[in-house]
Amino acid sequence: MDNLAKLLEGKKGADVTFKVQGEVFSAHKILLAMRSAVFNAQFYGPMRDKGAHDITIDDMQPAVFKSFLHFIYTDSMPSIDDLEDDDKREMVKHLLMAADKYAMEKMKMICEGMLCKSLDVENVATLLALADQHNCRNLKDACIEFMLSSNRMNDVIASQGYVQLKRSSPDIIVDVLERAA
Repeated sequence: MDNLAKLLEGKKGADVTFKVQGEVFSAHKILLAMRSAVFNAQFYGPMRDKGAHDITIDDMQPAVFKSFLHFIYTDSMPSIDDLEDDDKREMVKHLLMAADKYAMEKMKMICEGMLCKSLDVENVATLLALADQHNCRNLKDACIEFMLSSNRMNDVIASQGYVQLKRSSPDIIVDVLERAA
C-alpha cells in the first residue's frame, strides 16, 4: 500500500482530476473504481460520463477529500493526531459522510468506531442524527445506549443537539424512548 500512497503523491499516470473548493487533486480512475462501486459506475458503468476527466466536488472540504483519497489509496485512515478533539471529530464525521456517499463500507465502519469512542452529552444527539441519516447501525446503537446509561438523559435533553434532533428527526426520539421502555 506504500507504493499506492507514492502513486497518489506522484500523480504519474493520473487520468482524472477533482476540483474541491479551488484545490485540484489528481487520481487514477481504475484505482478509485476498484475501491468504490460509486466511482466504478461513474467511470465504467453503462451511464458513465465519457468525458469525466475533471470532476468538481461541491459537498466536501479539500482536507476531507485529501484524507478520503488517502484512504482509497492506502486502505488506512490518515493521521489526524495534529487536530484538536473537536476538529478530529468533525473530520471523522465528514469522512463518514464521504464513505457513505461513495459506498466505502470499511472506511464507514472505521469512522463509526472512532465516533463511538468520542460520545459525550453535548454531541450524542447530533451523532445519533448523523448515524440515522447515513444508516450507521453500530453508531446509532452506541448513541442510544450512551443516552440511556448512567442517567444521562436529562443532560442530553438540555443539549443544543437534542433540540435540533427533536425538530429534524422526531422518529429517532421514538426509537430512544421505545428502547428505554
